[in-house]
Amino acid sequence: MASLNRVILVGNLTRDPELRFTPNGSAVAGFGLAVNRTYTNKQGEKVQNVDFFNIVVWAKLAELCNEYIHKGSPVALEGRLQSRSWETDEGQKRSVVEVVAENVQFLGRPSGSGSAGGGEQPAEVKTGADKSAGENPVEDIDLGDDIPF
Repeated sequence: MASLNRVILVGNLTRDPELRFTPNGSAVAGFGLAVNRTYTNKQGEKVQNVDFFNIVVWAKLAELCNEYIHKGSPVALEGRLQSRSWETDEGQKRSVVEVVAENVQFLGRPSGSGSAGGGEQPAEVKTGADKSAGENPVEDIDLGDDIPF
């Protein structure tokens, strides 16, 4: 039987990424993402809603998110849904479904933001499995002198 677990979201951070490290030294960051949704109800009225998601990023991607994005930053991300459960110290069972992001694209500064960091943001960040080290196919293209712009 075929299966697919893929999520694509575009929205704004609801809180700054919280960077932590596992006991073996792996970086992990979590942040919230708000995604606006507009639809027309049965009465023909336009209704605006917001959906909130918990996002988890790992390794170098977690460190880059911590450095370049902040509360209010617009991002596009791709990943998968993951559910996990645990028991509290009081014996209560808890569970959560979250998005584990594998690719994150920083879409720029939020409007009216005076966020810290001020430097250039990388356009897209992918996990190491998706990028070949030192490979830049754009540099290999010979455009000659006939650039159309």
